[in-house]
Amino acid sequence: MESNPVEKIDQEDSSTPEKHTKDPEAPISTPPFTVFTRGQKIWINFSASWAAMFSTMSSYIYYPAIVPLARDLGVTVLLLNLTMTSYLVMAAVAPAFMGDLADQTGRRPIYILMFTLLIGANVGIALQNSFPALLVLRMVQATGASGLNAVAYGVISDVTEAKERGGFVGIVLLFTDFAVSLGPVIGGSISQELGWRWIFWFLVILTGSHFLTMFLFFPETQRNIVGNGGGKVSGVYWSLFTLFQSTEVKKAQVPITKPARHYPNPFSTLPILGNKESLMVIALYALTYAVKMTLQTSLGAQCVEIYQLSYLNAGLIYLPSGVAGALGASSTGQYLNRTYRRTVSKLSEGREEEFNIDSDEFPILKTRLKGMDFLLCISALGTVGYGLILMTKTHIAAMIIMQVITGFTTASIFAITGTLLTDLNIHRSATAQGACSIVRGLGAAGAIAVMQPIADAIGLGGCFAIYAALMLMQFPLVWLLRRQGVQLRKARTSREA
Repeated sequence: MESNPVEKIDQEDSSTPEKHTKDPEAPISTPPFTVFTRGQKIWINFSASWAAMFSTMSSYIYYPAIVPLARDLGVTVLLLNLTMTSYLVMAAVAPAFMGDLADQTGRRPIYILMFTLLIGANVGIALQNSFPALLVLRMVQATGASGLNAVAYGVISDVTEAKERGGFVGIVLLFTDFAVSLGPVIGGSISQELGWRWIFWFLVILTGSHFLTMFLFFPETQRNIVGNGGGKVSGVYWSLFTLFQSTEVKKAQVPITKPARHYPNPFSTLPILGNKESLMVIALYALTYAVKMTLQTSLGAQCVEIYQLSYLNAGLIYLPSGVAGALGASSTGQYLNRTYRRTVSKLSEGREEEFNIDSDEFPILKTRLKGMDFLLCISALGTVGYGLILMTKTHIAAMIIMQVITGFTTASIFAITGTLLTDLNIHRSATAQGACSIVRGLGAAGAIAVMQPIADAIGLGGCFAIYAALMLMQFPLVWLLRRQGVQLRKARTSREA
């Protein structure tokens, strides 16, 4: 009897690894997974990643404007905090709508919708003079911005194969993580020199220029609509990108079938959450995200209070963590590609062209989660260290080092879990990211809400020790996914069949 390939990954000297071959009756020549060239895929990924950056920048660039906004509108800072709460709520819920629409009706129509909402909201906030208007417009802004991240993962699933997907996910996280640090710096500088309204005019210029670029040159990638990218498109699905495709691709194009009208359905995320392996991966992402958000939320306030920094310098203090996160996401993406290729090469005895990576026997969970234990341990230690340094008021350099450590490790965990969630939901990846957004958004809101009461009760050291424990709580989930991954995938296939 042949042995289980999951066990073979851990065996250094496997003499007869199991072979996964394609159906012998399948045609010798099959269409390529995608007609997009490597350069075109990089352009598509860059465009989607740059767009996804606005989902985080729109939130973080707002922080330095809170005090001057409260003063100009004649309201308290406590009341103005409601605009951040409403933003977080919409940012958690909106991707479920946008992701479902993007998976059903295509990427380009939803990009147009999201950018229209985002640009319109930024113009409105820059012009408004009342708190109710600001509250509503911030919710509209969140609706437009938050879905950009989910749709970016959908685009990646459209144009990449599993062997290269980790690197492309790493690029998305590189942009979004760096925006977390860049946003407060830009917001603080603009607010100090030009006034808070110019923060939103800056966003109008930045988002508007990228929207114009995507409207003109971003292709439709949704596989239900254009297949491997070779479908002949028209109307809202057409862009100037078609002019840059090869003559062979243009000649082979066939007309697309216009998708049926589809209304947004947030409940489309329920099947994702009902799937055991997807739910556990989302839990890994959400727990890490909750800890990351408490670290980021505490950073500015604690630096002003403990280290007596100006608001502008408090914005600059986000940069080390952001740079570390960008490096972590990018390097982990390349690491995921290498580990995937090594697994395929080992199980196929070097004959990758005959290997069926879509088989339920392929240990995708075990492969993607390599190195996760190390990242969780280092992240937990960095979180504890951060709390102890704040509690003892150690030199600011030590605090920055802890932020660099946690920034690198949490971004790496996001790269692993984000790629794995896409692997598990390749045909509905944007919807899967919408489901993840709901869980992580609500989890982060709860973690942030209880952070200050816990710190007041047991101190900053004890507070972040609790959040470090949340990182360590992920070990049983990682162990279960590795141990039962193949069985879970088989059970899922059985249910869907």
